Amino acid sequence: MCLLACRDAQAKLFDAQSFYLDNGLEVVVVSNRRAPIIKQMLCYRSGSIDEKVGKGGSAHLLEHLMFRGTKKISGQKFNRLMEENGAESNAFTSTDVTCYHQFMDISRLELAMFAEADRMNNLQISDTDFELEKGIVYQERKQRIDNSPLALFGEEVRRVLWQNNPYGRPVTGTEEEILGLKKKDIETFYNNYYTPERAVLVLSGNIDVKTAKKLAEKYYGSAENKGEIKNTVDAKVFSELKKIQTKIEMALPDVKTPRLLKMYASSSYQHEAENVYLLQVLAAYMGEGETSKLYKKLVLDEKIALGVSVDYNPLSRSYGIFSISVMPAEGVKIGELEKSLEKAWEEALRELNLDEVQKVKQKMLSGLIYLRDNPEDAAYVVGVMRGIGVTLEEIEQQADKIREVNYRDVLSVAKNMIEISPQVTAILYPEGEKNAL
Repeated sequence: MCLLACRDAQAKLFDAQSFYLDNGLEVVVVSNRRAPIIKQMLCYRSGSIDEKVGKGGSAHLLEHLMFRGTKKISGQKFNRLMEENGAESNAFTSTDVTCYHQFMDISRLELAMFAEADRMNNLQISDTDFELEKGIVYQERKQRIDNSPLALFGEEVRRVLWQNNPYGRPVTGTEEEILGLKKKDIETFYNNYYTPERAVLVLSGNIDVKTAKKLAEKYYGSAENKGEIKNTVDAKVFSELKKIQTKIEMALPDVKTPRLLKMYASSSYQHEAENVYLLQVLAAYMGEGETSKLYKKLVLDEKIALGVSVDYNPLSRSYGIFSISVMPAEGVKIGELEKSLEKAWEEALRELNLDEVQKVKQKMLSGLIYLRDNPEDAAYVVGVMRGIGVTLEEIEQQADKIREVNYRDVLSVAKNMIEISPQVTAILYPEGEKNAL
């Protein structure tokens, strides 16, 4: 997230321009003339939180099936077509958005736009393809989640933190949910959410707005809004979470080193947005790299931890998540580590001052200098942020917002998060070693 922080005060972050087609599709152009390359990213404003209860995994399975063809580009010809033309093509599904992207020579842009627009409206799902991809998604779940103790651990922590909120459900769906999905479930999800007015198209690279308008209208202008557009987010996403402060412990096989994790429901761009930039600075100050305060105190000075990291993610249609993860050094008990973490956190806050904040902000500024120069990064940032509803103006003003951060406000938001925010303290043990630690 530090990459989203700021840029030179005299310029917008991307100097992006946007327009809408008659069918509601938003198009954002990030012009970069340094090389004859471009990235097309199409993000649908739909993810796992939009799935019906019991239909977990629908968004992810649909992502897989989008590569299974239409009447014009049948079977798996989409991938082959991209490869033959030197384009890097992929997709991803998250809680809030599902994005499809191609990175290519500018001369191949029209081909990619034709193919992407075609599957926006004309996806065909055969019984054979459905069962095949459902099996693949099921195996992915087993390999990446069920066979990964860290993934299972994180999934359980988020479930407890989010309570009954849709964000507590896994993006992949559970094994039972995946196996229970029917082709009709995916077709319904596709018809309701894969529509122009629920999408944002980002063209980042060697293109101007005039050309982008002409091509977008040519290839996406005829796309229709297929289904009845409904409120895509359950009301629970925006409801207040209970102010819980709870602790969970898990012991799992194949865990080599214990782990202490503290996770907080925090501000996001859609919830108390004024705190986002304060928390970005706080996260960088506390736990970004080997020069951060917690790393110095716990790893280098006290040698009580093998590693420490702080992560803050405000990219959500609901609350954000602020997390602190620490691995104890050999022979250190978890209880001792937890006390040391609390002490180190408090000491770091006492040491926070104008100079410390300026150092962090300057580091974040330096990290952003190259962001616009990379069409791939620019497309990702703009696509995801617009996908969750962040205005283009807000995206462009990251630099100014970070520069306005005051260290006293950082102290205040840190205090409120620790004392008031819904939070979970979680401990992961190697199987059979819980009592010994």
